[in-house]
Amino acid sequence: MSESTPPDLGTTGKPPIVGRVLIGVLIFQLGLAVLLFWGDLGEGLRLPGFGPQAPELTEPIRPGDQTRRFRPERAPSPGQPMPETALPDRLVLTPVSGGRAALLEGAIEAGDAERIVKQLSELTPPPEELYLNSPGGSVRDALELGRHLRREGFHTALRDGDICYSACPYLLAAGETRTVPDSASVGVHQHYFGKSTLLPAFVAIEDIQRGQGEVMRYLDDMGIDPLVMQHALVTPPDEIYVLLPEELRRYGFIPEVE
Repeated sequence: MSESTPPDLGTTGKPPIVGRVLIGVLIFQLGLAVLLFWGDLGEGLRLPGFGPQAPELTEPIRPGDQTRRFRPERAPSPGQPMPETALPDRLVLTPVSGGRAALLEGAIEAGDAERIVKQLSELTPPPEELYLNSPGGSVRDALELGRHLRREGFHTALRDGDICYSACPYLLAAGETRTVPDSASVGVHQHYFGKSTLLPAFVAIEDIQRGQGEVMRYLDDMGIDPLVMQHALVTPPDEIYVLLPEELRRYGFIPEVE
């Protein structure tokens, strides 16, 4: 029996050109996956330590100086010292004001929309007002919960000194009426919409564009000017753009002062 013949590598001893191309594509995809994975960890594909850093979130904001460093697990209330305890790591619903209202605070995690909708339906009497205090989180859950809040006719509000960042403004937008005191803080930044970082670039971009389209349609449905997204799209995930009271009025979050 003759021995098997090794593949013909040509006179140079190198793999055929098609094989080299496929190997090159594989290496490119692996490198791209690493970059996307790194970006998904929250660094926005930026090298740490390069370029000017935004001020800390505790620094007062002023027109034209509204971008601050943002770490959700340590998000303080505006103008106040860092809290001794962080907000809950997922949404917590607590009846307040004798049951006429409820406080929804903590990070928005995957699955929170379904869980909070169920909890709201079990409250007796059902609350009419929902106070928010959240550093944000899952965009999809915020949109799903927000549509439920609008169907049920909730009023949404922030209390003095509370925050509503990242995906939380979509819950704020869901209120038929909305209240934001000047001492509270509402902020936006870039989101990640993809399901997996181990994807070709065109798939990741498609997910991002689809997600942005869903958010803009949602804001329009809620009566919010989608132009507020211009601030979100240019603010990296590790920073937050804090909206001024006049911007909250301009984009429709709160009524104009008469």
